[in-house]
Amino acid sequence: MLNDGDKGVILQRDKQTYAVAPHLPCGVVTPAQLRKLADVAEKYGCAALKVTSAERIAMVGIKEADVDAMWKDLGMSPGAAVGLCVRSVKACPGTTFCKRGLQDSLGLGMKLDELYHGVELPAKFKIGVSGCPNQCAETCIKDLGFVGKRSGWTVMVGGQGGGKPRLAQELVEGLSDADALQIAEKVIAFVKEKVEGRQRLGWALEKIGFDNFKSCVLG
Repeated sequence: MLNDGDKGVILQRDKQTYAVAPHLPCGVVTPAQLRKLADVAEKYGCAALKVTSAERIAMVGIKEADVDAMWKDLGMSPGAAVGLCVRSVKACPGTTFCKRGLQDSLGLGMKLDELYHGVELPAKFKIGVSGCPNQCAETCIKDLGFVGKRSGWTVMVGGQGGGKPRLAQELVEGLSDADALQIAEKVIAFVKEKVEGRQRLGWALEKIGFDNFKSCVLG
């Protein structure tokens, strides 16, 4: 039996079948990819295709014997759905498509995904990018969130869902895309170096102190 994360699988409730979630950066998918997902799902008798809250498409109900062949047929890499790492970046349509977009959330989100998706950290780490203050990417409950405003990007840190939810705190505002990426690099470096155990960033901030964290990251 495979463990969660082995070969990109997640064991299902029946303890016999698995789900896989191919990596679809920021949830953007082409018609060709959708056809491939549908064809492979039919070939291997998937029980369901589930659009997830993390903007992935999970293929559910896969037999262990079919896992390797499925990935070969898909020709896609696994999304980081489990494990102590940076998970898939969630981004809204932003100025690419949305009439309310104030900043290019897909552009920034794609770059963040390229740089950090799957990077190992002491705990799971979620990133969200919203093109306006409506926060459709749920940036207020992400470890690292970017909110687009007319003045630029506002960066938020320390948010999380789960059994003990925590709202993110504003770190800095008015950033360009380049400055936002620099802050992301510093925040993730801080998590790598300073956060212990499997502690999410928000709870680490409770111990470290937000002002101390801010000084470390912003200098």
